[in-house]
Formats: sequence, structure tokens, C-alpha cells
Amino acid sequence: MMSSSTVVLVHGAFLDASGWWPVVLRLLDGGHRVLAPPVTGRSFRGDCDYIRTIVEHVDGEVLLVGHGYGAAVITVVGEAANVSGLLFIAGYALERGESIAEMRDLFAPAEASAHLVATVFPGEDGARRTELTVAPDQFARLLAQGLPADESGVLAVSQRPISDSVFAERASGAGWSVTPSWGVVATRDRLISPHLQRFGYRRAGCRAVRELDAPHLVTQTHAAEIVRFIDSILDEIETRG
Repeated sequence: MMSSSTVVLVHGAFLDASGWWPVVLRLLDGGHRVLAPPVTGRSFRGDCDYIRTIVEHVDGEVLLVGHGYGAAVITVVGEAANVSGLLFIAGYALERGESIAEMRDLFAPAEASAHLVATVFPGEDGARRTELTVAPDQFARLLAQGLPADESGVLAVSQRPISDSVFAERASGAGWSVTPSWGVVATRDRLISPHLQRFGYRRAGCRAVRELDAPHLVTQTHAAEIVRFIDSILDEIETRG
């Protein structure tokens, strides 16, 4: 049964929307409607507002899929009326009023935290802002174990930075409290603790959680498994609807 829902994919920190390509390719081959909009990583609220606007302009129901930081974004956007489901992938399923930093600090620091590079830039208002990237020579080991070296090398030198201020902003909502949710744990994740992922999904009452022996970039190393999970979620949503 072909789903009438649109799958909206929200990328995480240190990537851009093109990082979804292995998932998008398979979803399009399966006849699904797909959108993969960008987020800036400079304002959590701004990213949430932008993605919500995209979602609310979709004609019909939306399955929101968020990876890493993108999972925090869909946590908030999931309260939109036409969102029928949330899929968190190796990311933050926040509580209302909680920040990423608060959730992160409940657990031991991830290995990647010692290899973040901070660069200070002038902001549009004249204030200085700090943006973070992963040290390029550590990117493959920390985020992309299992990817071909040439692919991880391209990703390492084309990172989309994230502002450190994003981590202190608080979630204005928790979509999982009103919308069914599912989760994927990347058990070899060195950027976001697998324990944090499990905790968030359990707190969100996820209907099902898949654990994959994968790094943070599970969306690339295990794209086929991710798409099969999305298909099963869409089938469940269609059956329920």
C-alpha cells in the first residue's frame, strides 16, 4: 500500500540536507513523496520555526524524520497539526522546556566532544558567535566508521557548523506527547551517547525502537535499514488512519 504521507527529513549538525542522499534515493525509488529542507544550526528556535513552516505548507500528512540535532528540531515541530508521526534517529528527543545541553549533560561526555573545533565569527548584529565543527582528521573515526574513505573525506571538509548557543536554547514543545513516535539507536555513536538516545526514546514512549550496529552517520551506513523502518512506520500510520 503506497503511503499518502510526505516524508520530511531534517538533518543534524555537521551535515547538510545532501547527507540524506542514500535515504532519499531509496524513498524516491519506492514512490514516496520526500522533502529534505536545510537547517542553519545558528538558532534552535529559528530552525524549528523554519521547518514548521515547511511542514505546514505540505498538502496532507507528514512523517517527520530527524537525525542528531534534527531530532531535537522535530521534537518541537511535531506539534504541527498535519504531523502523523516522528522518527528520531541517533538524536535528541527533548522534553518541553529542556535544552540539548541539559539532556546531554545527564550522560558522560561523548568521545567526539574532545575533538570539536570552535571558531569565533562576527554576527550580523555585531556580537561574536562561536561555531563548532568536528576536527576533519577525526571525522571518519568519530562519525563515519564504515563509510568509504573518499566519502567520509568529502563530508569532513564540507561540514555545516553549528553555533554553540543552540545547545542552551529550550524546546518550546514536545511533539511526542501528542504524536506517535519511533526511534533508531546507533549503538557505535561517538557523537551522541547511545544511552542518551535510549533514554530519550523511552521517555517519549516510542512505539518501537531499532538498534543498529552503526556510527552516528547511520543514515548513510545503514540507509536500507532506515528506509525499511520508515516503510513499516508509514504502513502503521496508514492502517491506523
